[in-house]
Amino acid sequence: MLGEIIQPVIELDGLAVRFGRRQILKQLTVRLHGQSIGLLGPNGAGKSTLIQTLLGLCPIAGGTAKVLGLDCRHQQRQIRSLVGYMPEGDSYIADMTAVSMVRMLAELSGLPPEAALERAHEVLFYVGLGEARYRRLGTYSLGMRQLAKLAQAIVHGPRLLILDEPTNGLDPAARARMVRLIQQIKASGKVNILLCSHLLADVEQVCQEVLILKDGCIVAHVDLEQQRQEDRRFVELELHGPVARLAQAMSELGCNCTELGRERLWLALPEGFDLRRLYQAVIDLDMPLRRLSYRRDSLEQIFLKAMGNQVNGGI
Repeated sequence: MLGEIIQPVIELDGLAVRFGRRQILKQLTVRLHGQSIGLLGPNGAGKSTLIQTLLGLCPIAGGTAKVLGLDCRHQQRQIRSLVGYMPEGDSYIADMTAVSMVRMLAELSGLPPEAALERAHEVLFYVGLGEARYRRLGTYSLGMRQLAKLAQAIVHGPRLLILDEPTNGLDPAARARMVRLIQQIKASGKVNILLCSHLLADVEQVCQEVLILKDGCIVAHVDLEQQRQEDRRFVELELHGPVARLAQAMSELGCNCTELGRERLWLALPEGFDLRRLYQAVIDLDMPLRRLSYRRDSLEQIFLKAMGNQVNGGI
């Protein structure tokens, strides 16, 4: 319906979280609507704290947080019944079989015993552990344990699936398999996904929207779908010598510049920009040009900008 307001998947309004005297999350305000949301940031940025706060595991010191329209302070039980959570670390009983563990967690999520057992078998086959579902979890490889964690997170049919480093430690084949499973879950259209990962390529493949944290603050909120649809021009330059002077000159011409190293520069060109102005700036500054190539604005560049590596920054 025209003008219909879509409820945010996650809504933060001045959210603050403290551990003792240390403030971990600082006045976070954002509304996330995407079906698949990426959560990025360096170590210590507050990503895990934010996830735990959304699950009701961290007390809120100020502001509000809502998941699927439910208040994280007062409606924790309802939120947990609608959310599937795949933690970063291993959380299992080694002597239990996979089907027993997944069934138990399905029951804890509210499914009746018979339905929980049926669903446990279904999801273990879905993730590729059907033939190993009666094996003890302590005998599983790392890749199999990650798949078992995914199975327990989706067994009760959640509306929001939170994945914390789902491809951590996996070899390339297992990582690709995990990403395909997440993409299939997304394609079903029945589940919203919040993906926290250090691997930008995984987030870029899966997510429509990205939230980047640094030092407990939001430093970027990007609609990747919109960026992919925009007809924007980007070039990557490699020069002989420091690029800071050229970055400054191009910034004055309306380009968005990101230094990728001492001798590499990324430029987002404004609409209608004549590339001859770039060549003229290179000539005027007497900077030999080694290479110029067209690129699209990758999540890596967005992340670097959010971390402060712009014209006057560096890596």
